[in-house]
Amino acid sequence: MTETLSGRHIEIAWPDLGITVTAELDDRNPALADALWEALPYQSLQGHALVAGSHLYHVAPIHSLLHLPASHRIADRREAPDGTVFCSALQHLGIKYGTLTEPMPASPVGRVRPEDMPALTEAGTAVWDAVYSTKKPILVEVRRAGLGGGHRIPRLTAADADADRLLHDVHTETERIWLTEPPELAELHRGWIPSGAGSYGTVLPTLLFVNGETRPLGYATYGGLVRAVVGGMPLDSLRQMARLQAGVPAEFLGYCGLEKLWAFTQRFLACLDRLDRDDFQAVVSQMALYINCLGGWNLHLFPWDAGDHLRRLPSAEAGQGS
Repeated sequence: MTETLSGRHIEIAWPDLGITVTAELDDRNPALADALWEALPYQSLQGHALVAGSHLYHVAPIHSLLHLPASHRIADRREAPDGTVFCSALQHLGIKYGTLTEPMPASPVGRVRPEDMPALTEAGTAVWDAVYSTKKPILVEVRRAGLGGGHRIPRLTAADADADRLLHDVHTETERIWLTEPPELAELHRGWIPSGAGSYGTVLPTLLFVNGETRPLGYATYGGLVRAVVGGMPLDSLRQMARLQAGVPAEFLGYCGLEKLWAFTQRFLACLDRLDRDDFQAVVSQMALYINCLGGWNLHLFPWDAGDHLRRLPSAEAGQGS
């Protein structure tokens, strides 16, 4: 499919780095591009791919990214030109700025202009250093070109009173932690674990398990429930899937220190049988955004450089050891 430009320009800025790049949205995925355009401006914690290569991504406060269909998919994002901007069902806005190693389909919505590629590469290198080593949060602002910045988290509503109170509380907590590290995660990464999680006083295994449970809970469980309700899954089946998939990992994460997440989950499960389809979608959408925010912070705070002595072997050397 030929890329058709739309004339809609966005600025992606990292104020702490003094770097701004401009991208033009195109018409390859108009529904995704429209959702992004209508959500601007917003700010988020900037993340960096940890296994895929030279790729920036952040959680975008756009509920509809969880379910909007892509009309055009690149079969292998490694082959996309550097500077390609993507939106994904993981609720991410991503930017390829160099070599990628992970072959996966992706949904492009635009491209950074060529003259800004050196600045984009500089931003990518600085963000990698922050995520891997320094742990200094770097915020990103996405806005319509030439207009002012700003930020807001969309708040969904429900007809059921208990569900609506839950939505209010989840939204309030998401706003509180969106641009500032969640206290419970900060304490966990400093080794303060009131439950005593971590055999023989260790911390790193607990951090690893928290990361391993939080990401799929947001990406797969709640994101999957959103896509299932939009796709027409019967309400009884949605309730059953929510009970099967949401409770156990949330209870474990509560034990590890994410007590608010466990409390929200208990409230969701308690009112589940009263929710109609609209209320169900609202609650799982708001929970997905909250948990994806937690996941983004956990990836930033995790001590990745603890394994700095482990480096990938070239293919020839790896083969010699087998």
